[in-house]
Amino acid sequence: MKLVIRELLHPETRLGFGAMRALRTALADEDAFVQLVDEEQRPEGYRLVGVFEEGVPEAVAVAGFRAIHTLAWGHCLYVDDLSTLPTARRRGYGRDLLEWLLEEAKRLGCDQLHLDSGVGIDRADAHRLYLNAGLVIAAHHFARDVTD
Repeated sequence: MKLVIRELLHPETRLGFGAMRALRTALADEDAFVQLVDEEQRPEGYRLVGVFEEGVPEAVAVAGFRAIHTLAWGHCLYVDDLSTLPTARRRGYGRDLLEWLLEEAKRLGCDQLHLDSGVGIDRADAHRLYLNAGLVIAAHHFARDVTD
């Protein structure tokens, strides 16, 4: 099967909605997703890349990412989102995206690639992918809701 991995630029954002919703289940509305990505996240440096199977117009897997500079990590590529449609899992698309992201990080002159992942038994396959792709568990991520 012929695959294409390519960046989704405005106005193609909606082609990544289905795959993204597999990870970000709170995204119930395609138009709201497009607006959030195109009007809020893209101006902050967010980019979206997708895996396309031959003959399928929508992405079957996506990654959202940005290049950032931090005191802790220097210039790095940060992966916000990495998701594959349930019907397209176990075909290597997550690994393909990680390899694409690593090459993009190199192209941009980044020193490191980073991503955070939730914990729990439902994340075991994702963690196995990350470890097999050469990523290491380098930190704990702490968070707190500030709306209460």
